[in-house]
Amino acid sequence: MPDSSPGSTGNTAPPSRRTVLAATAGLTAALAAGGTAHAGTPDDRRLHALIARMTLPEKVGQLFVMRVYGHSATAPDQADIDANRKEIGVRTAAELIAKYRVGGIIYFTWAHNTRNPHQIADLSNGIQKASLTQPRGLPVLISTDQEHGIVCRVGKPATLFPGAMAIGAGGSRADARALGRLAGQELRAMGIRQNYSPVADVNVNPANPVIGVRSFGAEPAAVAGLVAAEVAGYQRSRQVAATAKHFPGHGDTAVDSHYGFPVITHTREQWETLDAPPFRAAVRAGIDSIMTAHIMVPALDDSGDPATLSRPILTGILREELGYDGVVVTDSLGMEGVRTKYGDDRVPVLALKAGVDQLLNPPSLEVAWNAVLKAVRDGELTEARLDESILRILRLKAKLRLFDEPYVSQGGVDRNVGTPSHLATADRIADRTTTLLVNEGALLPLSHRTHPGLLVVGADPASPSGTTGPPTGVLAAALTELGFTATALSTGTAPSATTIARAVAAAREADAVVVGTYNVTASSTQKTLVEQLLATGRPVVAVAIRNPYDVSHLPAVPAYLASYSWTDVELRAAARVIAGRVGPRGRLPVPVQRADDPTRVLYPVGHGLSYGSGQYGSDQ
Repeated sequence: MPDSSPGSTGNTAPPSRRTVLAATAGLTAALAAGGTAHAGTPDDRRLHALIARMTLPEKVGQLFVMRVYGHSATAPDQADIDANRKEIGVRTAAELIAKYRVGGIIYFTWAHNTRNPHQIADLSNGIQKASLTQPRGLPVLISTDQEHGIVCRVGKPATLFPGAMAIGAGGSRADARALGRLAGQELRAMGIRQNYSPVADVNVNPANPVIGVRSFGAEPAAVAGLVAAEVAGYQRSRQVAATAKHFPGHGDTAVDSHYGFPVITHTREQWETLDAPPFRAAVRAGIDSIMTAHIMVPALDDSGDPATLSRPILTGILREELGYDGVVVTDSLGMEGVRTKYGDDRVPVLALKAGVDQLLNPPSLEVAWNAVLKAVRDGELTEARLDESILRILRLKAKLRLFDEPYVSQGGVDRNVGTPSHLATADRIADRTTTLLVNEGALLPLSHRTHPGLLVVGADPASPSGTTGPPTGVLAAALTELGFTATALSTGTAPSATTIARAVAAAREADAVVVGTYNVTASSTQKTLVEQLLATGRPVVAVAIRNPYDVSHLPAVPAYLASYSWTDVELRAAARVIAGRVGPRGRLPVPVQRADDPTRVLYPVGHGLSYGSGQYGSDQ
């Protein structure tokens, strides 16, 4: 029966040493056959021996990375059992593994996989046990999207670091390495061994609806340096694979590939100059996996196929030209960008023919799994082609020591996840990222002596991690801790006339107003809100809590900061800058064009004001 003691997550207790030894005995024997290998690094001959023992259905399963609902591998909540039955035809993660022998599982917050670090560790152990106790069982490569910033699957008490564009604003490769090392250490402790990060896309399109602040910036060389640094950090953390995404580059799209099919019109020369450098840097840094993009790039392949299904792009360019021989994983196969041209039965087969190794999260695993199996039996795919990808996947599992150390411990969670030193490092990194774009009349920093009563208004988008926020509350609480009396009033991303009137009335009673803006457009009522707040005559400080481009639509604001995300760590850093506890040190990693004339740059890359010496001019 599940443990019902206080603090139980509903999983079984961590496997005993006897259970671990029993579950891995056959695997260890297979790896040891023919001689002694270094721990965790069995050579290809031993991996080939494992592949030779696998049945064809087991080989097909090894190629898939699948979602599954529930906080437990064996005893999820009834709602999650129902969701699993509906979408996958199984009750639990353990049944998923038994039926399809999947090689990987991806964690999502919305799938209820990530309640807290101890539960995640239990879930990971349950998944490994379910797989290793199968005939010819192999360890599972558990993955997630822990980019930090606006895309996080594991929330606090794990450490949440600033996102990529904030790191780009800080400009420190040392900070990017520290993020990778510490984030990798925490993921490893929870049993997550493949992270779909860093984003290697160069965000040259301010209207990009899906990348934006997930990118380090708009300059290829700067992005390449930070990508390589973060990859090095993950490698130093040991036993967590970083993943550069989204190849061949998703930075110049105006369509979200979750919902449509973006087309990149760069020439081959533009691709080489703008998009390729971060991926080349990732390959040189020894990146373990690269994720494909569901985009069409006619200059690289004029067939009309998305890159995920393009042999010229994945084999011709990535494998042969860039010399990459690691794991290639698709972006989610449930996204519209890869489903517009072919049916869900053809997509996984075409992806494998293009050069993909891991097939991520198909909408129907039954359809995709059977399609690959049929393609082999019909001769469209050879079993040798499957073996090629399985060898890469097993090499990665071996490198991550999953054959030797598939399980994690609760003590490891306590020693590594959300530790005071990690949290302090995240705060120090954040202090180097906040960017001061405008500061007319030296309005900032504010003093709690001259402006004691603050009103904090603005957008309150849902928390990126599901465990933080709301932004107005976080800012108000942080400013109160810094000596102000701050009151929060959420006005939303599309405030009504009534909401605006209430905010204006409250502003008249405050000594100054702090307003959080979120993706302001020319027609946004956020713009109306800020303009009416300015009309009160009270000092107004704006914080762009996502895209820094907001400032172009609100030129009358006397003091404007960019935090690049609305996670707690970045909002607290912005509060410290507002209060003058730290100076603004970030510099724009993207240009901001004028709203009335996008051909003209309002603030160039590198723009960032300080308290006392104007714009920064030296490298950090």
